[in-house]
Amino acid sequence: MARTALVAAAALALAGSSVAAAAAAQAPAARSAHAAAAPAIRRACAVTHSPGIMSCMALIRSDIRQRTQASLGRDTAPTGDGYGPASLISAYDLPSSTSVTGLSVAVVDAYDDPTAVSDVATYRAAWGLPACDTATGAGCLTKVNQYGKTSPLPAPSGDSGWATEESLDVDMVSAICPECHIYLVEAKAPSTYSLGTAVHSAVKHRHIDFVSNSYGGGQSSSDPAYDTKYYQQPGAAIVASAGDDGYGVAYPAASQYVTAVGGTTLTQDAGTTRGWTESVWAGTGSGCARKNEPKPSWQTDTGCKHRTDDDVAAVADPATGVAIYDTYDQGGWLEVGGTSVASPIIASVFALADTLKAGTYPSSYPYADTGELYDVTSGSNGSCSPAYLCTGEVGYDGPTGLGTPRGIGAFFAPTFGAPATHRS
Repeated sequence: MARTALVAAAALALAGSSVAAAAAAQAPAARSAHAAAAPAIRRACAVTHSPGIMSCMALIRSDIRQRTQASLGRDTAPTGDGYGPASLISAYDLPSSTSVTGLSVAVVDAYDDPTAVSDVATYRAAWGLPACDTATGAGCLTKVNQYGKTSPLPAPSGDSGWATEESLDVDMVSAICPECHIYLVEAKAPSTYSLGTAVHSAVKHRHIDFVSNSYGGGQSSSDPAYDTKYYQQPGAAIVASAGDDGYGVAYPAASQYVTAVGGTTLTQDAGTTRGWTESVWAGTGSGCARKNEPKPSWQTDTGCKHRTDDDVAAVADPATGVAIYDTYDQGGWLEVGGTSVASPIIASVFALADTLKAGTYPSSYPYADTGELYDVTSGSNGSCSPAYLCTGEVGYDGPTGLGTPRGIGAFFAPTFGAPATHRS
């Protein structure tokens, strides 16, 4: 039976070299000084305050010169444009090679990115990732509309910035799970209705189990209805970015049915056993959701009576961002950050674990095995009371939840419920 997954990232191998060596090559010594400087940042998408309208959460380094692949040479990886796949694999102790077969990953965004297929092919070739296998779908990108159909696709994104978000999402899927079939589910508008419909269609009609949502908006009294209609998908890993505006909660990350993903500052550190250090990224969202979002049974923190964000985290600071490739509304290679990076990484890690249990919500899985996560204990994203909702602490905290991936162990389903099922 074909196995499927909806996210934006999966495990990477660079042929002929170790992960450690590849990571070192992708993150030169100058990286530390580069990351330490206060970067110039702009949002890919405009922030909206209209009820029911979502914004993408990609942040662009405007102080990093964008370059075409042609300027670098054929199949040459960029330097100085952020972390590449091997660095991410090294930082999170992920498998350096995979043998997933028939596994699909999807990301949900708004509008059409006309150059998504060719751009992700360039990203993969530059980093030494396998090309699309048309016979199996491994490493291929398929675009579908919000109803899960290959046509008609929505209108091009134009200058809205959503194409940058789409490039970021599919590139992160490639980085973490290069053998996964990637589905880019394009909603016709950035509304909760259209994006939520895309999530539902991906799971129910395209039978994809791992879904990444790198967008968010304000909480509202309609959220419980949206939860039930779109994001309550037992047996599927629905992952959402926590937000890029510092302390505060965004929807759909506020939903009790999704895995809310916060953001960190990720820095190479040769003086540690891990080789990397992480702290809370000041821009990540976190906090206590409104009372119409009940606390799930697996959350036991006592400073918030409702749903607490976040559950887990990954790199998001634009100062320690990732390299992506986009030629539609950008100039080729660029460096980006935001919790838009973290969401597809986590969704992809769920895909690598690939042990979903029918009737369960994968957001609960990390709570059963916190030892398989890196605890982030420093930094903050604002002022709050109680302090753990906005400050990195030992154990659970709001900005980074239970921590960041330390391999895939925390993303396995606990030994309860029915056997793992895969939609086909």
